[in-house]
Amino acid sequence: MQRLIAALKSFFPEHLHSSIFMVGGMVRDVLLGVECQDVDLAAAVPVSELTALGFRLVQSKSTPNIYFRFKEPFGKIEITWLPTLDALPDDLSRRDFTVNAMAMSLDGKLSDPLGGQADLQRRTLRCCSPTSLTDDPLRILRAFRFECEGWRLDAEAEAILKSRDWSEDLQRIPVERFSQEMLKAIAKEDPSRFFRRMVEFGIGDNFLPEIFRMAAITAGPPQHHPEGDLFTHSLQVLERMAQMTPDPTARFCALFHDLGKLYTPPELHPKHHGHDALGAEQVPAFCKRLRLPVSLQRALQSINRLHNNANRWKELRDSTKIRLAMDAIKGGIQDFLPLQVAADYHAQMPGWEDALKVAGMNAAQLGIDPALLNNKEVAPDKLQQIIMQHRVRALAEQSRTRPE
Repeated sequence: MQRLIAALKSFFPEHLHSSIFMVGGMVRDVLLGVECQDVDLAAAVPVSELTALGFRLVQSKSTPNIYFRFKEPFGKIEITWLPTLDALPDDLSRRDFTVNAMAMSLDGKLSDPLGGQADLQRRTLRCCSPTSLTDDPLRILRAFRFECEGWRLDAEAEAILKSRDWSEDLQRIPVERFSQEMLKAIAKEDPSRFFRRMVEFGIGDNFLPEIFRMAAITAGPPQHHPEGDLFTHSLQVLERMAQMTPDPTARFCALFHDLGKLYTPPELHPKHHGHDALGAEQVPAFCKRLRLPVSLQRALQSINRLHNNANRWKELRDSTKIRLAMDAIKGGIQDFLPLQVAADYHAQMPGWEDALKVAGMNAAQLGIDPALLNNKEVAPDKLQQIIMQHRVRALAEQSRTRPE
């Protein structure tokens, strides 16, 4: 942080230091001693000074205009222009929470008109004004994401959330913005809190109705799912996955691995026969609605389709284990499928690395005669059977030579 501040002081002429301020999350991160994600500044300096430094005006209909420049080692630098120094408190008051409403000039002077430093020490999220959340409802989702890092909304902010129906306000938010906040939250220390808070306050069902439906669905037979409902089960699996890996894809798949249970007919409850295939069918539309990356869709579809078989790993025939490994590689989930089994089923997959190795072998590595591969008299189905037989033998050999 000291190197970053020193670099900023070096970049901007010294006579501007008292009029250029680090603001928002940047000051919060400086005071916490953590790495800044963005360089967010406010400046009460002549526009000519900014343009001379290579900044260009970026106009916006929904947010204040900013001056922008990309420069190493900072990356993006965004500056909110202020007509005078007296405009700084008003700019800070329009921000979301007091911990993000502090400013620090480049010469080190802290401006904290709303008492954000005290809230920072308590890790409390207090609204800058009574209209902070209605001014920009996305701030509610940001608050839930912050809570995944140990922050807590204060009682007044919670009362505001409970005081009204937010559905119409949230309709103004593009689904992409929701998904960004969701995926950021999933990568945090306590990702399940984001979804708990959504349900607690009834916020976000227009984006993610599946979360709100889960509580009414049984997770499975009571002897296997004493936790009861699907919402509780899904969050428990997410929490266990979060303890094992920081990978947001693995965590996202853990949360929605049982998507198909939302679609199994009631007469199939509580066992949910066929929920793995049903879930895989639902994933493309689910991910498309949330504007999620194709790689995430592919992984989630694979987890839904394969997790039930993976949970039964020790019961599978070698040929089925190899097919499971091949399918996992295609879905990009080979590295965390065993973690999914541990989080969901409290089981292990001994020999998984062997199965992956065999699944990735080509014909030469399997010792298959090239003439056989080019023999057009051998039917494709028969050829695939022969190749699988070689893979099964290779897996058996791997198992024999594996150290105990």
